[in-house]
Amino acid sequence: MIVHIIGAGPGDPDLITVKGLKLLQAADVVMYTDSLVNEELIAKAKPEAEVLKSAGMDLDEMVGIIVDRVKQGKSVARIHTGDPAMYGAILEQMVLLKREGIHCEIVPGVSSVFAAAAAVGAELTIPDLTQTVILTRAEGRTPVPELEKLKDLAAHRCTIALFLSATLTRKVVQEFKDAGWEDETPIAVVRRASWPDQLIIRTTLAELDNAMREHGIRAHAMILAGWALDPELHNKDAHRSKLYDKTFTHRFRRGVKPE
Repeated sequence: MIVHIIGAGPGDPDLITVKGLKLLQAADVVMYTDSLVNEELIAKAKPEAEVLKSAGMDLDEMVGIIVDRVKQGKSVARIHTGDPAMYGAILEQMVLLKREGIHCEIVPGVSSVFAAAAAVGAELTIPDLTQTVILTRAEGRTPVPELEKLKDLAAHRCTIALFLSATLTRKVVQEFKDAGWEDETPIAVVRRASWPDQLIIRTTLAELDNAMREHGIRAHAMILAGWALDPELHNKDAHRSKLYDKTFTHRFRRGVKPE
């Protein structure tokens, strides 16, 4: 017995993987997070499929329905927003399903962090500038481990992507400043990345909180911070990768010696 946990992508129904779409279209039962997943995607389920919204369900109710349908011999597609591995709350579902002898197969999806980077035309890892991306969130009602405080992570001064932090930007700004980040550090905020009403805000660390309040952003926003988000990088020749440098040798190309 198996349940497919499928990443729906960030919003655009075309950003689900081919495998994920095939499983969705073949499923007898489709359970999806209706507060986050695009209805246009769910409409691709077969006409006779049972479609269930999970936003109003608690964990036991949700898992109980899945177990019931699987034991009836039905195929179940559990649809999550973005990629299930990122803040998907899938572990708790898999634990209960495993106790019932039900195996889960995870089908990855496009995370909102990458949809947001695409929306602003950013490469998050820039040679000689940053080669690391930290995916995290600000500490709110749910605590973070002691060694993962934002101030400590920001001390690496790499690109940081903040999930679930739209209402905590005042705290975010202070922790970045405590880590030594400059007021003019570039920030990009993308609300509802890849949706028709997507909103992009370019700002700085000093103006982040004001920008969020000015645009009324309190949810569904990805915050990308760091110098990889500098919009002026597109106008500079610096920070070029060696990958395509004609003097750089790798196993697929013999380098040309500089004159």
